[in-house]
Amino acid sequence: MLKRFAARVAGLTRWAGPYATLVQMLFAGLAVLSLSRICLIAWQWQRVQATGLLGEMLVQGVRADLILLGYLLVPPLLLAPFLAHRFAMRPWKLLTVAWAGLGLLFIIFLELSTPQFLMQFDLRPNRLFIEYLSYPKEVAATLWNGFRLALILGVLGTILLGVTVFRVLNSASAHTVMWPSKVVLISWPVLVLLVAVQIRSTTDHRPANPATFALSGDAMVNSLIINSPWSVLDAINSMSKEANSSEIYGKFPREKVLSTVQAAPWLRGYQFPNAELPTLHAQQAAVQRERPLNLVIILEESLGATFVESLGGLPVTPELEKLKGEGWWFENLYATGTRSVRGIEAVVAGYAPTPARSVVKLSLAQHNFYTLALGLGKQGYHTEFVYGGEAHFDNMRGFFTGNGFQNVVDRSDMKPKFEGSWGASDEDLFDKSLERLKLLHAQKKPFFSLIFSSSNHEPFEFPDGKITLHDPNKQTVNNAVKYADYALGRFIAEAKKQDYWKDTVFLIVADHDNRVYGNSLVPIKKFHIPGLILGADIEPKRVSTLASQIDLGPTLLSLIGISSTHPMIGRDLAKDSTTPGRALLQFDNYFTWLEGSTATILRPSQPPIIGNYDAAKGELQLTERQPSQAQVDQAMAHVILPSLLYREQRYRLSK
Repeated sequence: MLKRFAARVAGLTRWAGPYATLVQMLFAGLAVLSLSRICLIAWQWQRVQATGLLGEMLVQGVRADLILLGYLLVPPLLLAPFLAHRFAMRPWKLLTVAWAGLGLLFIIFLELSTPQFLMQFDLRPNRLFIEYLSYPKEVAATLWNGFRLALILGVLGTILLGVTVFRVLNSASAHTVMWPSKVVLISWPVLVLLVAVQIRSTTDHRPANPATFALSGDAMVNSLIINSPWSVLDAINSMSKEANSSEIYGKFPREKVLSTVQAAPWLRGYQFPNAELPTLHAQQAAVQRERPLNLVIILEESLGATFVESLGGLPVTPELEKLKGEGWWFENLYATGTRSVRGIEAVVAGYAPTPARSVVKLSLAQHNFYTLALGLGKQGYHTEFVYGGEAHFDNMRGFFTGNGFQNVVDRSDMKPKFEGSWGASDEDLFDKSLERLKLLHAQKKPFFSLIFSSSNHEPFEFPDGKITLHDPNKQTVNNAVKYADYALGRFIAEAKKQDYWKDTVFLIVADHDNRVYGNSLVPIKKFHIPGLILGADIEPKRVSTLASQIDLGPTLLSLIGISSTHPMIGRDLAKDSTTPGRALLQFDNYFTWLEGSTATILRPSQPPIIGNYDAAKGELQLTERQPSQAQVDQAMAHVILPSLLYREQRYRLSK
């Protein structure tokens, strides 16, 4: 039956001569990608229907598929003048069958991977898909423990379809008719031109790219228009150019970057005397102390406002709700991104987001890149990082040890009572942290400890019998959050009993929310996170002004009584926490400057747009009007600056 089908396929493509297998790949690829898109559209029909773009999605989807398949046609086409001849028939057939088979296997694998990725990130596979592949152990454990059925079906489906594709292509190639060499050479330039037009897909000045297919205000729907293989290949290409990442939003005069950023109300009073280090400035602590306080930052995995009832979320963080009245409670705090490393760079380094990977993973930021640990270390602090998993994940160990953290404590230093896919449970993590804090206090020198939790991470594994489950099934995000909250409350209660409590400022903050989704171009609501500063002599306070994670570093330095020189551009909320603020959000390739209820959104290769954000409803409404030049300048300056500082290695302390 398979041979009969292959013979029929060969008969339909006989006209293509030596290119028959490549034509078969083209048509099979279009069929697979179109079928996948139709299934995804049917699955997400409610959001697709809301855009009213079904017809355009299907037509433009085929256009995007042709671009991808055009790229796949290039390598064998370039070899055709040398191999697509009767004297080289056998190697040519082997090459085209192998290449077409691998190309279709690549397409099938990524399209089968798409639903699960879409459920998690509300987008097709993108750069996050590539970044996670760097950690096979953790990813494999997560998939096996949290998505076992989907994993098994996906692998089996890929193998089954892959074998079938190879067999059909191989059988069909036996019927390939080779052209005379003269015909091959004469037709080749024409085919090259056709494929070039196929890839360019437009007569505009620039060739089509994924941004060309952003037809709606819903980023997820836009991602359905293209295909997953092209999305991943585009991400790989973007990552290779990430040093210049912010330039995807267009040109912006370098001389305006610094002047625009430095004009922020909270930076106007500072002097920036070092042209080599343009954001370096001396910050005088708002709180004067005879002896600087210790600092402990508890970075909570995926603990967004989604899970905090008083911030409009679910009632699964009762311990945090109890604690919020004991210190500075941030009601309008926003994460800079959707990955842990993005939260780390913002909270620990005060570094603004860019479309590139986080600096935690970038080569030029591995030594002498400013962090709170680097700055506090020069003030005589002992600095360390405590994590329940393996600290090499996301290059955290390398980044931290190269930038001021004197000690790293991770899973290998613990004897956990419970261990999940991502390492020791939060209780075990906090037990180890209490042990470490007691030892640090005994050394009679100030200390800074960064504690990073992991229990609230898929596949949501935590010990039995610790909490009253919020959901009937144990292994859900809501139950994992409630357990993480339980462990946090237990930790704070124990820390209050220790001698160092009166001399230590604690920050509890999320790295990001768990799943970033929503039917808007940028789901701003899912960037809303809780933040709480307590301990020592911190008085209860509600901070309602709009704030970003990059504001936490300068604020903490003020509260612990440290006057220092640093390059952070965030706001010291200890000096002023009432005047209007702003937030900086990076979502995929979109950068948002949120000021009040106005969101200025930068898009790659497209003009900026503006929207009105209703924080109470969590809704972003795009408008027809154009953002003002001042709004565009603010957004451009704040996304270009961190790229410049990274690329030129200027985000550091003076030598």
